[in-house]
Amino acid sequence: MKPEETIDFHLKVVWQNIANTYNQLAAAFGITQALGYTLINIQEEGTAVSQIANLLGVKSTSLSRMLNNMEELGLIYRKVDTKDKRSVKIYLTDFGREKKHLAKQVVKDFNQYLNKNLQQNERKELIELLQRINELTFAYKPVTVV
Repeated sequence: MKPEETIDFHLKVVWQNIANTYNQLAAAFGITQALGYTLINIQEEGTAVSQIANLLGVKSTSLSRMLNNMEELGLIYRKVDTKDKRSVKIYLTDFGREKKHLAKQVVKDFNQYLNKNLQQNERKELIELLQRINELTFAYKPVTVV
């Protein structure tokens, strides 16, 4: 089977193109696509580091470097959770809120562009199909190869 005959090949190519587009747009605001996505997912009441790691699908060591960078840029600050001293929450600074607003606008604009260029039934079918692929991915149990 050729790579271009696989579903995952096309998913990766499309995601890479989207990520590259977001990176180009984000660069104009002095951030990256990954930083923008992280900012978008930090809630006003703070977000636990573990929750951010799950959202991004990254290991804590990679996330730690990113959060250190975000702190150095003045986008976030960390505080020990008052309810659970073992947990650290991430909060946005005023500068972080400003960049979050810009990142959200970039995502809205891009999705409006997609929605304008996809028929409603295409969009609905695509989302349903991607959700189904995601379910199948979680359910997949590889056959042991001898």
